[in-house]
Amino acid sequence: MITAEFLEYVLIGFAAQAVDGALGMAYGLTASSFLLATGLPPVTVSATVHMAETFTTGASAYSHHRFGNVNRAMFKQLLVPGVLGALCGAYLLTTFNSDTIKPWIALYILGMGLVVFGKAFRTIPPVKVATYVRPLGFAGAFVDALGGGGWGPIVSSTLLARGNEFRFTVGTVNAVEFFVTLTSSIVFIISLGASHWPVVLGLALGGVMAAPFAAWLCHRLPHKPMLAVVGIVICLLATRTLWQSLH
Repeated sequence: MITAEFLEYVLIGFAAQAVDGALGMAYGLTASSFLLATGLPPVTVSATVHMAETFTTGASAYSHHRFGNVNRAMFKQLLVPGVLGALCGAYLLTTFNSDTIKPWIALYILGMGLVVFGKAFRTIPPVKVATYVRPLGFAGAFVDALGGGGWGPIVSSTLLARGNEFRFTVGTVNAVEFFVTLTSSIVFIISLGASHWPVVLGLALGGVMAAPFAAWLCHRLPHKPMLAVVGIVICLLATRTLWQSLH
């Protein structure tokens, strides 16, 4: 039976995936914020969001691939470090309290958001995939699993700040995110068990519905304005996270 509560989870999933697929970030942060407001405990929220992301990121990755938004070289650079980072971060979340590192993560994201926003107002020279991509993939996945979100803001914002093209950055980061969330979900299920399936199914259904629409937006919208939007979104989310961490 479809309840009002289930439809609420569907709407949360749609909104979170629309943001993530179009901007390359913030699915976890968006969904987690709403779910925490419903009263679910933080550890359950993180595990539930990652389980749902397994479906939504798969749909998003396929959509971006169909629209030609995936850079194969960058994908290969991010994949293995991302999986390893997710494995380590998810395992630590089940044993340690991650609250103490949240302010530092928020400060980093805020700084990268300001850099990305500034890039919207000047020419960005093309930058080839370099050695910094591998440790970036590990760090982004580690923080994402440990803090319940952050793969997009950390990885996408850094790649964009280094001058990589918006369209391919968003598409590639979304494609790798499927494997990152799958790894985190497996660890969470093994360690914590599977629960709250109505939440997972609602988030997944809304996210799958939004994925093609978000990929189309990413493919069609102009580069410079979207950089400005991404920078503003990163700064707002980071400021909110930092404020909550210090109070």
